[in-house]
Amino acid sequence: MAREGIDDVSRFFGIRWESPERSRFTIRPDLINAGGLLSGVATYAIVDYTMGSALWRQTTDEESIATVNIAINYIQTATEGDVLCDTQVDRRNRRSAVLRSEVRHEDGRLLATAIGSYAIFPRRR
Repeated sequence: MAREGIDDVSRFFGIRWESPERSRFTIRPDLINAGGLLSGVATYAIVDYTMGSALWRQTTDEESIATVNIAINYIQTATEGDVLCDTQVDRRNRRSAVLRSEVRHEDGRLLATAIGSYAIFPRRR
């Protein structure tokens, strides 16, 4: 069963997690841009949240994480249906991590690829 958004932003986009490394949202009219296509902001959001989720799974209670950079390549777009994001942690050390995501339409079409880097630092109490 999918877990719903973890904060107001992820709930706005309708992000639902199937696992820490996989999430999805359903395209709605308010996620369509002025050009009539899925907004890149929605695609970017699912990448950032899923990368964070995949990395968060590998942290300890003493660690926090923050996005440093995400490079995203938009390949295709969509106007309806579900969008899925699959992420894997390629490398993690004590202070940083590099992750990779693929965003696909529910029909299997590749919509975007992304590479992200995250900082890992001591949790503030």
